[in-house]
Amino acid sequence: MRITSKVRKILSNYEADSIGVKQNLARILMHGKLSGTGKMMILAVDQGFEHGPRAFAMTPAAYDPHYHYQFAVDGGMNAFAAPLGLLEAGADTFLGAVPTILKINSGNSLFDKDNAPDQAVTASIDDALRLGCSAIGFTIYPGSDLSYEQIEELRELAAEAKACGLAVIVWSYARGALSKDGETAADVIAYGAHMACQLGAHIVKVKLPTAHLEMSSAKPLYEKYVDVSSMAARVKHVVDSCFNGRRMVIFSGGESKEAGAVLEDARAIVAGGGFGSIIGRNFFQRPKEEALAMAQEVVEIFRQKR
Repeated sequence: MRITSKVRKILSNYEADSIGVKQNLARILMHGKLSGTGKMMILAVDQGFEHGPRAFAMTPAAYDPHYHYQFAVDGGMNAFAAPLGLLEAGADTFLGAVPTILKINSGNSLFDKDNAPDQAVTASIDDALRLGCSAIGFTIYPGSDLSYEQIEELRELAAEAKACGLAVIVWSYARGALSKDGETAADVIAYGAHMACQLGAHIVKVKLPTAHLEMSSAKPLYEKYVDVSSMAARVKHVVDSCFNGRRMVIFSGGESKEAGAVLEDARAIVAGGGFGSIIGRNFFQRPKEEALAMAQEVVEIFRQKR
């Protein structure tokens, strides 16, 4: 694997990490249609655990784990992220076809919504190594009454993963003591992304931020110093919050939306200096050929230079 100068520059920001960790980050950055560009498009399919098999009802072929593996290959994804069972179901058939990320904790929608947002650890570092994964993925919910316990779980698993040469990707989704609008507020998304960096994440996954400002203590500072007037400006602020771009931050595709909205999100990510997208439902909840065509358009947008 020949690493491009762009990827080498990104990897140089991870000053405390082993060659093994950097090799796995390089595996992701040097794979797929965006290989070597410093941008990523990752397929994430954890919705079956999070929302139930109804997530696949509109695309019945997507009940089959091999469908998602094959989509990641055909779509030229940098990597494929999923929970343990889904990865196990195609690990041998798709051996070496695409870098994989083991989503190591998960929640479910049967959990009472009056309880504090939480996830259970559903797999191990040994599972990630057994399956030949490049990274683990872990969700934290900043703002939840259980967030400190999640942070402590992440601390232990991240240390073990790094010792074994695995990269660490943190899904940072604010929940709990916030308004619904606050979960995607510009100040809250930036805070959650920064928190993930402080916890040692190599790659941070967050939702795209809105112009809403949630925290009364932050609002005067944002109004004076931070531009949140456009999506591109808000993406830039999140990138700045990730150690001034020294940590890669990628943005969730969110709920299913029109293709034009997905492409507009991609343009804003490029304009704001983001590192790419991690998309699930916006791919597998539409017909495969349509989804592959949209994925190619996203690739072409991400290939554009800022």
